[in-house]
Amino acid sequence: MIRVWLGRRSDRGPRWSRLTGFFILIVDPLLRRAIVQSVLGSAFFVAIVFGSARTWAYWQGWTFLTVFEVSTISFGVYLGRHDRALLERRMNAGPWNENERAQKIIVSLVMLAFAACILLSVLDYRQGVSPVPAWVALAGNAVVAVSFLFIFTVLRVNTWAASNVAVEKDQQVVDTGPYACVRHPMYAGAAMLFAGMPLALGAWRPIVLLIPFLVILAWRLLDEETVLARELPGYVDYMSRVRYRLVPFVW
Repeated sequence: MIRVWLGRRSDRGPRWSRLTGFFILIVDPLLRRAIVQSVLGSAFFVAIVFGSARTWAYWQGWTFLTVFEVSTISFGVYLGRHDRALLERRMNAGPWNENERAQKIIVSLVMLAFAACILLSVLDYRQGVSPVPAWVALAGNAVVAVSFLFIFTVLRVNTWAASNVAVEKDQQVVDTGPYACVRHPMYAGAAMLFAGMPLALGAWRPIVLLIPFLVILAWRLLDEETVLARELPGYVDYMSRVRYRLVPFVW
């Protein structure tokens, strides 16, 4: 009702359009929730990065946070305009939103791995254990940006790409775009993101955390496939057509 009324008055000029757009943003519960989550997430990252670095003069940290925040905010804006259902699904992240006991454990480990990767990378940089040249840090940020672009491609073709393992009532098997090559392209993007973070933050040794992260990721996708094969019509046939789970011609 509010949107309809505001839309009819939008012919009053650009200033009125900006005001009404802001009003819609404030009264829309989903967008308001997305903003709150974004602000809290940003505050957490700033605290863990610069609290661990013990200095604001840390250009690698600023660059990484800029790339990360611009990417995630862009996702939110795009989904808010084009796929609100997916935005809501993506916001329901965390072990408390999982139905399967195994997934609750897995998601908890994934969150711990991400936090540990950032924390140990910053501490490594601060103590000068395994510093990387500036160009490597910039290359790491490029990897982070590319991983987000890849994940964005996945989200564009799969409106059911939720943050938790669940099968919606009207869900269908997606076999186009990246899903024509591997069955879990979202996880491939997450692995790429994880690999780029230590380098972007100025250290290379914490990249070894990618090994246990991949083990956890494999556990998650194998368990997810069990759920999908059991509850999603057509998924077993899709598994026979697309052989590889994460990396083409490898696994």
